Amino acid sequence: MNNRKAWSKRDFMRFGAGGLCMLGAAGMVGAGRYASAQNAQRGLIGARRSPWFSPLENEALRCELCPRHCRLEPGRRGPCRVRENRGGEGYSLVYGNPALLQMDPVERKPFFHVVPGSRALSVSTAGCNIECKFCEVWDMALVAPEEVHAYDVPPEEVVRQALDAGASGISYAFGEPVIYYEYVDAIATRAKEAGLLNLMHTNGYIASDPLEALCDRLDAVNIDLKCFDPDFYREVCGGEIEPVLATLKQLRAAGVHIEITNIVIPSLNDDVDLIRRMCQWIVTELGPDVPIHFGRFYPLYKLSNLPPTPVRTLDRIRDAAREEGLRFVYVSRVTGHEGEQTYCPDCGETAIRRLGFVVEEVALEDGRCAHCGTEIPGRWVV
Repeated sequence: MNNRKAWSKRDFMRFGAGGLCMLGAAGMVGAGRYASAQNAQRGLIGARRSPWFSPLENEALRCELCPRHCRLEPGRRGPCRVRENRGGEGYSLVYGNPALLQMDPVERKPFFHVVPGSRALSVSTAGCNIECKFCEVWDMALVAPEEVHAYDVPPEEVVRQALDAGASGISYAFGEPVIYYEYVDAIATRAKEAGLLNLMHTNGYIASDPLEALCDRLDAVNIDLKCFDPDFYREVCGGEIEPVLATLKQLRAAGVHIEITNIVIPSLNDDVDLIRRMCQWIVTELGPDVPIHFGRFYPLYKLSNLPPTPVRTLDRIRDAAREEGLRFVYVSRVTGHEGEQTYCPDCGETAIRRLGFVVEEVALEDGRCAHCGTEIPGRWVV
């Protein structure tokens, strides 16, 4: 930001911090030929060979994309449901086939330190490489691509749709972008050339080499750090915690802006001492300026028997995180909570005021607090 600017609620509602544009059978973002020419359809629309497989004996393959390193015999798919061995060649089954394509405020991702009040075009396909019992999009992420309605949208068309809609960037979110890596890679290359931001919300379950290959095109990544307990990861998510921690450290070393989301689930990961240990790790390994979003859990999928997270629990956790040295601690999914605001860690004044996904005021000048000049880390311009 080149000049001090206190943006009003009216400004942000006018320029796009508001509602969602959900895409169904009626068409996609914009009014182009793709929007009027096709409807979503079921079945495998297309497939693309992937470089992230290595050959084994008898036409078997090892998938090198995520820490599972699945061995796939000919004709078999990985547990992600979208990566397949076809006669000794590895394929992604969801390239160019988004099951979701919609405009969202960046605050929904959530990104609170990335061009506040702007919108991004969200893209997602079927598939995921872990299986959380509290998955919010299980009917898209935890099913095979044949079981969802999807569009045929090549990477260049995704970028065109984003530009036509006035988006600040493209967000790979909702489903798991690691699983549609080849599609992300192709879109991100074109998006960067077009001057768009590349934003990703991911479980962080990715191997080091493919992450390294993508880092130079990523502007910001929000990692779901689901708990700081290895047993929780195994029993509730079907994965391991160490690869996620390694991803966070690798992104930090690469200079990518990172934010963290932790959904607080009553009786499973809401122990304050456990939260403190997680926050200590973040401060030590990533630094105190990494924004963290503690999200309220709502009952769904396989944990529908549990109650929503009490707000008082989120309050205690927010206080504990700040006591451990984190400087930007947020509470999400509780509209109107003071934890939605960005406060300057030095003078304590409000630098960004939010109400839900709506940004009401921004008091920053060139990425610094407009009240005292303290630098607020983030990606503030496209």
